[in-house]
Amino acid sequence: MENLPRFTAAAVQTSPVYLDPDATVDKAVSLIHEAAGNGARLVVFPEVFVPGYPYWNWTMNPVQGSPWFERLRRASVDVPGPHVDALRAAARQAGTVVVIGVNERAPHSLGVLHNTLLTIDADGELIGVHRKLVPTWAEKLTWTGGDGSSLRVHRTGVGPLGSLACGENTNTLARFALLAQGELVHTASYIALPVAPEDYDMADAIAVRTAAHSFEGKVFSVVACSTVSPQIVDLIAGQDEDVRAMLGRRRSALSGIFGPDGRPVTEPLVDDEGIVYAEIDLARCIQPKQMHDIVGHYNRFDVFQLHVDNRPRGPLTFAVDPAAGREHPGGPDQNPSKEDT
Repeated sequence: MENLPRFTAAAVQTSPVYLDPDATVDKAVSLIHEAAGNGARLVVFPEVFVPGYPYWNWTMNPVQGSPWFERLRRASVDVPGPHVDALRAAARQAGTVVVIGVNERAPHSLGVLHNTLLTIDADGELIGVHRKLVPTWAEKLTWTGGDGSSLRVHRTGVGPLGSLACGENTNTLARFALLAQGELVHTASYIALPVAPEDYDMADAIAVRTAAHSFEGKVFSVVACSTVSPQIVDLIAGQDEDVRAMLGRRRSALSGIFGPDGRPVTEPLVDDEGIVYAEIDLARCIQPKQMHDIVGHYNRFDVFQLHVDNRPRGPLTFAVDPAAGREHPGGPDQNPSKEDT
């Protein structure tokens, strides 16, 4: 890549219109146009922004939370589907690359939801559907893990772009798999996590993981995190003052843009809603690579090897595609046509 892109990136830190996919997509569309109006060519949204994060997994027991799972399932989106079409249209109209998190319904099972990151190119094409590989801790009550087929770097107008959701950015092998495909722009989508143990500072945790990936890979990282709105607090906590206090904890969200030296390009946004803008110049990735290129000369591939199984995984495999034609228990030749006789 002779001419490395230079562009403005936007990291959106806000809350969804909780469990309302139509209103949340409308909000996302408005924010895409706002960011593009301020010069952004890449707009990154939080994890499962549409229609929100299942906080009840952390504040209720599984029996209490089960009706909420059904509510989330009904409010989740189909990929492809009308909500995705609206986001694609906004990206095309704004001329921006968009990365956004959604709760995705599986077509084969009412019990399967995926924590999914959509990557939409500036022409409106849906080029990436990454399903979170491993739901974190209590999230296993809601989401089914994805497979390695979506662990991909996409060639976009803003450069080679890869994406991971929240705790996946702690997975060294997942991050290396993206770097080894030539990633230069990394997007990391998070949720505000005030429900973690009291000594867990989510803002620090996000900053540490983002700085580590940027420094190790000599790449730019755009990190976007959600916030906890009063609407979310009222719905999840009700009159439970302990839960209300928990959901109101500070230092639960951080969004920003980090450079290949591991430092923030501009001051990150902590807790408050807003959009962080920063200029990304991918030429800044060249000289640091000379010192530590962990996907090149600064590695020993005769010693270390990473094997990634990138085959799509489904609930079943047919020996013959049912849509390909007629098939009978005795085999294709056991029910001859009139022409055959």
